[in-house]
Amino acid sequence: MKKKLMFVFGTRPEAIKMVPVIMACQKQPDHLNPIIVVTGQHRQMLDQVLRLFAIKPKYDLEIMSDNQTLSDIVNRTLTGLTKIIEREKPDMLLVQGDTSTAFAAGLAAFYQKVHIGHVEAGLRTFDKWQPYPEEINRKLLTALADLHFAPTQTSVDNLVAEKVSRETIFLTGNSVIDALLMTAEMDYDLAKTGIQLDPTRKLVLVTCHRRENLGPPLENICHALLQLAQVHVASIEIVLPVHRNPQVRDVIKKLLGKVANIKLVEPLDYEPFVHLMKAAYIILTDSGGVQEEAPALGKPVLVMREKTERPEAVTAGTVKLVGADDKLIFSEANELLTDRAAYDRMSQAVNPYGDGLAAERIIRVILYRFGRANSKPAEFVARKTVKQ
Repeated sequence: MKKKLMFVFGTRPEAIKMVPVIMACQKQPDHLNPIIVVTGQHRQMLDQVLRLFAIKPKYDLEIMSDNQTLSDIVNRTLTGLTKIIEREKPDMLLVQGDTSTAFAAGLAAFYQKVHIGHVEAGLRTFDKWQPYPEEINRKLLTALADLHFAPTQTSVDNLVAEKVSRETIFLTGNSVIDALLMTAEMDYDLAKTGIQLDPTRKLVLVTCHRRENLGPPLENICHALLQLAQVHVASIEIVLPVHRNPQVRDVIKKLLGKVANIKLVEPLDYEPFVHLMKAAYIILTDSGGVQEEAPALGKPVLVMREKTERPEAVTAGTVKLVGADDKLIFSEANELLTDRAAYDRMSQAVNPYGDGLAAERIIRVILYRFGRANSKPAEFVARKTVKQ
């Protein structure tokens, strides 16, 4: 009898990282029956990823509402998913990362005594407020999970330090690289998005939306971008997809909306965003996923956060932490734009996060756990890769 493997996710980053695992599961029709559940924590951004990869959920909780709180997300997911688990009786439930959807899904599975697999386990900043609420979500998921799919050796070490049994931890690499490599190979014309890039200018791609950057930190980020645009008015263009959160959107439009070489655009689908990253000269972000993806594309990244749970690229030298300090953001970006040697040091793409085979490893481990494979796969080994 086939084993039921339930996938639960609700945001675009979760979908991007879970899609390769779903695809790998679908390649095992004799052994596994995938059941896909989405919560809709992010609505439009989630749906476009599902369309891109032709993934059709069996269930959609449709929890998204205007001005939803963290409590709303957890309550609606817990209530809705419990009924689905009772109906489907899955053999294992898979969650990804550290969202409120992932935590609530893990809790629902635990309450129903269903085994839990945690994709992208073991990330830590060791500060419960940064990032908020993700740091606590992932720590709670570690307590709930039965299988821990760690993307890097650092993540493995974090879990072992927390007394998680090494027998339940598997170093797989990060499935975001699987999705990135698939998407980067697709033929795509950025002009379809309406974004007209000037080939004579260096593209500075910016994303910022994190809760801890709301308020004065976001204003500082905008001031740094404004100064950067003014100093390099003839040589760069800044493209900033503006998050739909009104607390983000209102500040950015007020401070940057009338700057000639700053393009404020609507949030981009995953496919055009990957190709925009490919076109970028440097990337400034407070996103977790971009910290993993950009090094695989050879792009220097300045992370506008005080702490990161993804230190591997910082160690490798392709990522720098600059926080929300406007002076530091400007100075580091300015150096990359004016000092070729500094740029070259960061742009030598070191990919400590994956090799495109993470999803295959995850499914192989699950098959082994279910007694459908004779051995576990070899664990991921990080290697340096240079992409031109």
